[in-house]
Amino acid sequence: QKFIKKNNLHFEIIQKNKLIIEEEKERSENLLLSILPQSITEELKTHNIVQPKHYDQVSVLFSDFKGFTRISEGLKPTELLERLNIFFALFDEISAEYNLERIKTIGDAYMAAGGLPEANVTNALDAVHAAMSIQQALRDTKFKLGIPEHEWEMRVGVHTGPVVAGVVGTTKFAYDIWGDAVNIASRLESKSEAGQVNISKDTYNLIKDHYECQYRGEIEIKNRGKIDMYFVVGPKQDT
Repeated sequence: QKFIKKNNLHFEIIQKNKLIIEEEKERSENLLLSILPQSITEELKTHNIVQPKHYDQVSVLFSDFKGFTRISEGLKPTELLERLNIFFALFDEISAEYNLERIKTIGDAYMAAGGLPEANVTNALDAVHAAMSIQQALRDTKFKLGIPEHEWEMRVGVHTGPVVAGVVGTTKFAYDIWGDAVNIASRLESKSEAGQVNISKDTYNLIKDHYECQYRGEIEIKNRGKIDMYFVVGPKQDT
């Protein structure tokens, strides 16, 4: 009888340890999924490495807040982070809704991309949909929070082009993208205006049947010379 009790106790300990291991494994996988796209996570788990991948067409969305330095000086650090968290969580929801992958945030800047890790041909339209929705959601959220209209105004730039995507780091993983398309999207954001979505001609050519756009002319950007830019006005009525 003592032998049976001892075996039962041993079995219970094994089962309990097994359950703890399974819970920790699930927690680790969920944490990894919160950092990396699912397909990238699966590749990392299977091969312990993620091969860099070239994409011919990715649409990069880049945004930041106008006068952020001035805004940050007028708020306590906890208040500033609370505001940023509210806005970025909102942007994450919209990005996911339109099949964009959030790449990273840098201070007050938010960067997302469509057309990866699974390639598609709708990414330009997806990115513009997301950009317009983000601007509207920001306005609505500011109104609910009682934030003056002229504060926390955001500029957005979108460009479509080739990129290379991959995972950097071995202990702190980060899914990132590189290429001229990223630099151009950043320049488009800096040349945008508060409340506007500024797009390149490459993006415009892919969304012009769906959105009314205002041509801004050729505008100089750093290290690239002049490029055609357009403000997105709104959806075309017949689409």
